[in-house]
Amino acid sequence: MAIISDYQEEEAKPSTSSSQPRKPVSFNASLDPSNPVGFLEKVFDFLGKETDLLRKENVDKEIAAMVRVAKEKSEKKVEEVAPKVELKKKEVKEENEIKKEVNKEAMDLDKKDDKKEEETSSGLRVPNKGNGLDLEKYSWTQTLQEVTVNVPVPSGTRSRFVVCEIKKNHLKVGLKGQPPVIDGELLQSVKPDDCYWSIEDNCSLSILLTKHNQMEWWKSLVKGDPEIDTQKVEPENSKLSDLDPETRQTVEKMMFDQRQKAMGLPTSDELQKQEILKKFMSEHPEMDFSRAKLM
Repeated sequence: MAIISDYQEEEAKPSTSSSQPRKPVSFNASLDPSNPVGFLEKVFDFLGKETDLLRKENVDKEIAAMVRVAKEKSEKKVEEVAPKVELKKKEVKEENEIKKEVNKEAMDLDKKDDKKEEETSSGLRVPNKGNGLDLEKYSWTQTLQEVTVNVPVPSGTRSRFVVCEIKKNHLKVGLKGQPPVIDGELLQSVKPDDCYWSIEDNCSLSILLTKHNQMEWWKSLVKGDPEIDTQKVEPENSKLSDLDPETRQTVEKMMFDQRQKAMGLPTSDELQKQEILKKFMSEHPEMDFSRAKLM
């Protein structure tokens, strides 16, 4: 009986070793995004050493279940983020399309501005490269001595189909049986005997008019047509060299005066008067010139 009693007491005595909880063990490892499996291997090695998780009978099923749950969470997160990403892409695409459209409109406006004749503040047009003007049905250029008119005609046009009447103060140009392209009074008179016309490249009628007054720029070919701003005329230096010294000096003086007027500065004549007045003032310091004005 005593033996049985002792056995029962020993059996009833709780085990101190099984009731005491194990202390937490720290785990230290870094995750390389390019090798996540390596990180998992470290985790399972740690669990195998520090716990009995891997010794459980259904541990593989439990781990598979955890992986499945984590995978579902990840896929759900991707599904939630995907619409936002697509929306952002759509917004960026629309923004880029708007920018392209704005740039295109700006370029179109620039092209229209380039194509349309530029006008000055006074309503006069800026001359073309030939110091004339490009109009819808014809164009013209000029030097101080001559005016050249170019009228497009159908390819293969023969001279017998052309109507070109050059008079001192009048010009009529066109094709027989059709309304004239040009029919009006010239801005200034020409020398009819020194004028001629020809068909160039079978598609253009070229007319050369010799000016009667070879010291002025024309504002237009015929009266009533759009006018150019003669202050913006830029004659070629090579043409100036062909002039005689007196004419060249006059032309250079005229060009200087045009530039001065465009900048709001005194012309050569006004500068000369100022110099004369300054000289006179220096020679007569006793006189009062405070109210003196240049006329």
